[in-house]
Amino acid sequence: MSDNPVIAFGRWLAETPADWPDAAWQAAHRAFIDIVAVSVPGAAEPVTLRMFDTVARWGAGPSTAIGFGAKLAAPWAALVNGTAAHALDFDDNFDPAKAHATAVLAPAILALGEQEGASGRDCLDAYVAGLQILGRVGQGVNPVHRNRGWHATATVGAVGAAAACARLLRLDAEQAGFALSIGTSMAAGFMSQFGTMVKPIHAGLAAKAGVMAAAMARGGINAGLHTLDGRTGMTRLMVGPDYEQLRDGLTHVEHGQTLRFETEAVGDPLLILSSGLKVKRFPNCGSAHRAMDGLLELKDRHGFTAEDVAEIHVRAPVSHLNNLMYTDPRDPLQAKFSLEYGLAVALIHGGCRLGDFEGDMAMRPDVRALYPRIHRHPVDKAEGEFPTEVEVRLADGRRFETRVRMPVGSLAAPFSMDDYWAKFEGCAAGAMPGDARERLRAALERLPELGDLSPLMAPLGFTSPAAGARDRA
Repeated sequence: MSDNPVIAFGRWLAETPADWPDAAWQAAHRAFIDIVAVSVPGAAEPVTLRMFDTVARWGAGPSTAIGFGAKLAAPWAALVNGTAAHALDFDDNFDPAKAHATAVLAPAILALGEQEGASGRDCLDAYVAGLQILGRVGQGVNPVHRNRGWHATATVGAVGAAAACARLLRLDAEQAGFALSIGTSMAAGFMSQFGTMVKPIHAGLAAKAGVMAAAMARGGINAGLHTLDGRTGMTRLMVGPDYEQLRDGLTHVEHGQTLRFETEAVGDPLLILSSGLKVKRFPNCGSAHRAMDGLLELKDRHGFTAEDVAEIHVRAPVSHLNNLMYTDPRDPLQAKFSLEYGLAVALIHGGCRLGDFEGDMAMRPDVRALYPRIHRHPVDKAEGEFPTEVEVRLADGRRFETRVRMPVGSLAAPFSMDDYWAKFEGCAAGAMPGDARERLRAALERLPELGDLSPLMAPLGFTSPAAGARDRA
């Protein structure tokens, strides 16, 4: 293998046989169940409705726009469906890339797969391979890339989606490398968009980039081979001019993030198994989940209520608290990036659901009354070095503490299949007709055996109540 990552990753995509371990196929299958589940209600979110209205005038095509009763050209379907997948912030996280992986990969794969007549197994194979390259690129630029404000879902995600689509199209090694390189030219997105409509659009833009990059490479468009590690490549432009100093000075490595691209053993370990995905228990920023898990653990164990609580103290890595930038959220989008809101809702209701991020729910007096009792204590350590600590002090003087290293939904506390299907039902019920929901679930269960994607995409072609109301207005 070449030590040039564009070449090495392109060769790996083209030459690696689809003989993944059974556990990898199963993990990919579960990822599709989860992302389809959250995309169904995500399609009815205002940002997705507006995105569809924007791209629909650009022309119809072969690929289903979820929840709109319409088909678009594959790049535009990937853009709309990627936005829907990330709109609720209920989609999974992937630590090696510090990105929302499936919200980028699956919409690109499904849009292109529907166009190309791909089988369910083809799509799962593209997902495993695309996730591997997404992770390898993320390990080469993180943690600094994301800590400096780049939204890796949008940046690293574009390259990972290009990898998945190159695999799906069965590009040769040179074409696959060009697809990755083209993807770097569409990699963009800042964390300053968090709490706005543009944040979920980042996932859609990355999915669209993957479809387009692979199609361009198949069409004979070539690209530079030093866009990841060259003098003006991703490392020096999107990590920083001090990249080499940072790389050589690393003293602590998490999630394989060495600031080096692994070019010798690209597929070993297989990241879908060694790192896994963090599937979300709650529909808000994952940086809040360890604290919310800890609070609910203490609440369940000791039986206190919101009225009993005098103070909640959270000691967490500064990177987590930086992501939760809204201490006084005023709307649903801000509430998703608020530690205070997540903890207050969990304390009052014993959980956190999609309905807690609708309308004026962020302005509920009972929730807002708890904010002064919640205290942040940033710790200047990486998430793997320091578990989130939650301390609850009650009005009667009792104190309870716990430490949470990994959230529910991670490899440390994985979802059962019952959990996946419960999440599916919770997302789809009320968001799509019952007959379509039943057909969708049946198709998802059989995804690895589908000869093409029509049984899956047909029920996803329903028209959501929100889209229908907009059409009638």
